[in-house]
Amino acid sequence: MNYKQLFFASMISLIKFSIIGYLLLGNFNLIHAQDTAFTLNAEQVLQLVRKFHPIAKQTQLNIEKAKADILIARSAFDPILSHQVYSKTFDGLKYYNQIMPEIKIPTWYGIELSAGTENLTGNRLDPTQTAGQTNYVGISIPLAKNLVIDKRRAALQQSKILSSMAAVEQRAVINDLCINALEAYWSWVNAYQTYEVIKNNVAITQKRFNLIKGAYLNGERPAIDTIEALTQLQGFQYQQNNQWLAFQNTGLSLSAFLWKSNSEPYDLPSTIKPEAGWENEVKINQFNIELNSLLDVALSHHPHLEFYGYKLDVLDIEKQLKFQDLLPKIDLKYNQLGKGTDLTQTAVTGPLFENNFQYGLKIEIPLRLSQGRGDYKKAKVKIEETQLDLNQKKYMINLKVRSYYNEFITLKNQIELQSSNYNNCLLLVKAEERRFQNGESSLFLINIRENKALDNLEKLIELKTKYFKTIYAMQWSAGLLQ
Repeated sequence: MNYKQLFFASMISLIKFSIIGYLLLGNFNLIHAQDTAFTLNAEQVLQLVRKFHPIAKQTQLNIEKAKADILIARSAFDPILSHQVYSKTFDGLKYYNQIMPEIKIPTWYGIELSAGTENLTGNRLDPTQTAGQTNYVGISIPLAKNLVIDKRRAALQQSKILSSMAAVEQRAVINDLCINALEAYWSWVNAYQTYEVIKNNVAITQKRFNLIKGAYLNGERPAIDTIEALTQLQGFQYQQNNQWLAFQNTGLSLSAFLWKSNSEPYDLPSTIKPEAGWENEVKINQFNIELNSLLDVALSHHPHLEFYGYKLDVLDIEKQLKFQDLLPKIDLKYNQLGKGTDLTQTAVTGPLFENNFQYGLKIEIPLRLSQGRGDYKKAKVKIEETQLDLNQKKYMINLKVRSYYNEFITLKNQIELQSSNYNNCLLLVKAEERRFQNGESSLFLINIRENKALDNLEKLIELKTKYFKTIYAMQWSAGLLQ
């Protein structure tokens, strides 16, 4: 085989490579030549992040803490059983001996029920007390302040809302975590695909150099052609080394989001590659990419907006509680009394406020209500501040969704344009080869055409990875990646 035959054979190999590269970036389904155990796709990354990333696990712990806070708040309504014993003896004289078991039952509306017995004996008793065995069943009622809401009820209501806020915050954190992981993933895919293209170029250019070198040794080509071929080879080798470095470093960035089930970090080895057919992402076919629909979903279900909604609920409860400080404190306490320790006979001894009863009425009101007015005004200001934050957040989310949608439409058009541009570059390479065949061109011009085709192929890969990243970013901006 002479030099021309060898050279044109190398040209045919280059054309085949170019066509393969074009098909690789087209809309064709490729056969998976890699073992799936050594590949990674976007959805697998998301699953790993959601299940094993430490930040995702921490958000679950926050939910558990919020549930514990609810239990703590419920404790304010737990019945309380108490038993008191008092005794005094001085200088041989027994003053008194008092035994008082009691149970108190707090209820939701600030009413507190109580029941107990008392056994009082001794020689020096308070004349207002009843000697011997007595019992009582009582009730304590706030008639103004703390009737509608009090600190116990407010704490329980707020703890329930805070538990819901913790779940919403988990969704927001995971949503942000996922988009950061996907940005690292698509950068890793871009680096690998570009590296593969350049590696194939190096292999083909190496064969061409060997052919031209052989032709030169046979006296069929001038020495300058070997220098030209070697320069092209070394340029591709230089790019290959740089791109391998980029692939390694983007792999390290992606490793930051990949953790094992035992909470140990996972270093992504270079043997793991992006899944074959990465351009035919099946999952994105299920995504919502319609602008108005995305905006509706974002404004109604975005975790950041739901968080503000719950925060407003908490502040509203706080405002109701602060309003209680503007009311007078009027507490009524009534005990129905009975002899002995049989509580079942106490409530039926007679009508209320007629016989065997004890009551107290306590009234308090600050004359200027300075603290109450200040706290209530402050609570209203907090609500206004939060509402402004909510309105601002809605607007920013709206802008993000629209921005990523515009980028999505533009990238879609750019990919079509760049694909056509790359295809035209391949045609120019073929035309230059035919001119070289006819003695009208040179190896230098063919190299220029090849470099241009490679640049366009790299740009096409970058556009496509950015396109998929933007589709996921649209879902993130609407709060759908949790």
